[in-house]
Amino acid sequence: MLIQFVDGLYIVAGVMFILSLAGLSRPTTARMGTLTGMAGMVLALAATIIHSLHMSANDADRRSVGVTLLLIVVVLAIGALIGTPVARKVEMTQMPELIAAFHSFVGMAAVLVGFNSYLAPDGEGGAVHLIEVALGVLIGAFTFTGSVVAYLKLSAKMKSSPLVLPARNLLNLAGFAAFFALMIWLVVADDGSHAPDSLGFILIVVMAALGFLLGFHMVAAIGGGDMPVVVSMLNSYSGWAAAAAGFMLGNSLLIITGSLVGSSGAILSYIMCRAMNRSFISVILGGFGSDGGVVGEARDYGEHREIQADAVAELLASASSAVITPGYGMATAQAQYAVADLTAKLRARGVDVRFGIHPVAGRLPGHMNVLLAEAKVPYDIVLEMDEINDDFADTDVVLVIGANDTVNPAALEEPNSPIAGMPVLEVWDAKDVIVFKRSMATGYAGVQNPLFFRENTQMLFGDAKERVEDIIHALPS
Repeated sequence: MLIQFVDGLYIVAGVMFILSLAGLSRPTTARMGTLTGMAGMVLALAATIIHSLHMSANDADRRSVGVTLLLIVVVLAIGALIGTPVARKVEMTQMPELIAAFHSFVGMAAVLVGFNSYLAPDGEGGAVHLIEVALGVLIGAFTFTGSVVAYLKLSAKMKSSPLVLPARNLLNLAGFAAFFALMIWLVVADDGSHAPDSLGFILIVVMAALGFLLGFHMVAAIGGGDMPVVVSMLNSYSGWAAAAAGFMLGNSLLIITGSLVGSSGAILSYIMCRAMNRSFISVILGGFGSDGGVVGEARDYGEHREIQADAVAELLASASSAVITPGYGMATAQAQYAVADLTAKLRARGVDVRFGIHPVAGRLPGHMNVLLAEAKVPYDIVLEMDEINDDFADTDVVLVIGANDTVNPAALEEPNSPIAGMPVLEVWDAKDVIVFKRSMATGYAGVQNPLFFRENTQMLFGDAKERVEDIIHALPS
């Protein structure tokens, strides 16, 4: 009876996770979606604890209930001691690499569950279970090292340029072929002796090593220009790793939750690829992105023009409409609060201020939306690229704050550009364009931006937060 009750709690928690995803699809309901997901996780955790204590109580040694409870408390305490300070201290600019780091934990958990599931004396046998173990170990190992590489790239502890080895695609294919050969060998050679010194365990260790190598190589081959897709892709991998662990443990909630995360991450990756005009396969195969060197054809676009904050303030004061297009530079400068203050002051003066958000602005899908929501910018003036692009021609002033690749006209005008065909915010159609940048360096993808040299574009150099504050102070009273 208790097992049926726990299964019922799992189903309720799974439904709450689905409702959480639905809530997170809109800014106005995102807070409720987050709270629903948190409540579902508390319920799932409680059900898991009840189930674990029940299983311990059925053991021959009843004292194992106390041991199990102690282990649960210790593990929860360790998780809380690690997770709470991280959650309190992490900046929004560090959120992409934090998520990548957390994905690595899910991957390693799946690997360890695979080893334990194979060695457990009361574990299930048979070909199906062995295949579950093999796939779970591979996906988990791939997710672990892939997430570590993504973290290192996003935190600038590793070069963002792609690692391009000779015949890298053949190496990947050979790695996956070797895995399937080892998995078949594992199933055929299984004699039921699941000991640490058995052939089967050695094969699983080799498969895990293959997964670690494949994860490192395939994500290292993906350049900085595709990092937003990589984050959502690894999110999908972590979901499938959790689902694989669920199959190995016979846990329905892990299967449901992992499938939700895996499928939603895959859908988001597809959306990101469409936003960048990149196929999912081309992202997986990698090769795009650099460390600031110009990618593609080097061209002389002429000289750029500079402007000062007081002149920008005059432009905005006389404008009837303005659009702000933020990018990762706004995040690194933590300028969102200053931008929100500027927006409020301009709207109070009667200026129609709106925001144009590119789907891959920043290093994480929705990165800019979260920053602006954190600064209390009204949801109704934050528009997606498709909603705002047709309005630039009727806009007086566009402020490009820390964006680069997402406002690059080369994507539409230069067929040989590495970003050719990528949909971008067509800010150059506005009457005046002010670009906030620290220097004339290229963006994260390493592609030169001819926008900076257009006649209606002027560059405002320096820290984005300081320059926005200077504009606020220079606004006529």
